[in-house]
Amino acid sequence: MTATTPIALTIAGSDSSGGAGVQADIKAMSANGVFAASVITAITAQSTTSVTAVHEVPADMVAAQMLAVMSDLDVGAIKLGMLFSEKIINAVATGLSAYAGPIVVDPVMIAKSGDTLLQDTAVDAMAHLILPLATLLTPNLPEAARLLGEAQARTVEEAVGQGMRLLHRGPRAVLMKGGHGLSDTCTDILIDAGGVVTILSAPRVHTRNTHGTGCTYAAAIAAQLAKGLVLPSAVKTAHRYLQEAIKAADRLKIGAGHGPVHHFHGQW
Repeated sequence: MTATTPIALTIAGSDSSGGAGVQADIKAMSANGVFAASVITAITAQSTTSVTAVHEVPADMVAAQMLAVMSDLDVGAIKLGMLFSEKIINAVATGLSAYAGPIVVDPVMIAKSGDTLLQDTAVDAMAHLILPLATLLTPNLPEAARLLGEAQARTVEEAVGQGMRLLHRGPRAVLMKGGHGLSDTCTDILIDAGGVVTILSAPRVHTRNTHGTGCTYAAAIAAQLAKGLVLPSAVKTAHRYLQEAIKAADRLKIGAGHGPVHHFHGQW
């Protein structure tokens, strides 16, 4: 028998502009060499400038999508993105209760445009039900602060401290993303289960076309995990991929606001 095709599953919201959410996840997973399956949790009317409407997919339909995919496909890794509501979080947590593979959790709360993608009433459910399922939690600095109920980290040292505190909430590793930092160097911080800190740094690319960076990063990590890489290698490989996607973003001319990164920079 031949080896099976690696499969990654994204459970997230749809972005009609194609730069973030499920659409970005499928592009990033495909570019990283895996077959991408999807479960849609919400439908957003979204452009590069704003989110004008959100339609929540009924929780039972989210559960049905998960069952259909996971009962048939050999899912090697799962990425969680926009979960939106407490009902959907409950459905997803229940559906993942028997899953033994790696789960990358991108705690999507706010769109690049500033619009809310996680209801206030769902933050506690995210913290108590989803974080303990995470093989890797990938918050940006505002998301980490909101999950902890603290002010946003301003230094690498403060980000490490918040990452450590998030680690105590249940995830087996935390990747603190430094995209919202102010220095000319973008610093991501990976903290593993033993508290070992790995710094991943890259020169900050000065572009407004960063729509979907968080989705893309987490999806690329999930893809590499589905291919069998260990977590540190998966994060480093995805980090390099994302940096190149950001560098190539200005080759695309998409929309009037925050355009997408170039997911297929290696192909065209």
